[in-house]
Amino acid sequence: MNKKVVIIMGSKADLDWANQIGSVLKGFEIETAIRIASAHKVPLRCYDLIKEYEKENVIFITIAGMSNALSGFTDAQTHCPVIACPPYSDKFGGADIFSSLRMPSGVAPLAVLSPENAALAAAKIIGLVFPDVQEKVKAYQVKKRQELEKADDELQKSRED
Repeated sequence: MNKKVVIIMGSKADLDWANQIGSVLKGFEIETAIRIASAHKVPLRCYDLIKEYEKENVIFITIAGMSNALSGFTDAQTHCPVIACPPYSDKFGGADIFSSLRMPSGVAPLAVLSPENAALAAAKIIGLVFPDVQEKVKAYQVKKRQELEKADDELQKSRED
């Protein structure tokens, strides 16, 4: 496994979501590659990208909404972990999320809805092999706990006044 995450977007419209993931991964000093390849529109190109990157034993994070074939397609083509991180949409009352959750047998991408948490999940997997990344994950978790405790302290103080 490498310290690398390949983010595959279904279209350029997903770039902001990908950049959010990439920003968090950068904090863990994890290399990212961001690519565009729709499983519906350019499946052969998508397949070629998956096969190119899987040689490096990477983690894939896929970003596709609506009818998310990208996550299942990617997972079915590789031995590497795949994390589906579909952007939230109010269209269809948010029901398009089911295309990221319901997969056929033998196809098992993880589904994480938050870009920050998708990056964290990838960092935790990479941290199993790279102790320096695991230490960064632990520090990240401590920081998140401290932020919560500080917010509670501030709330309690403001209620005393």
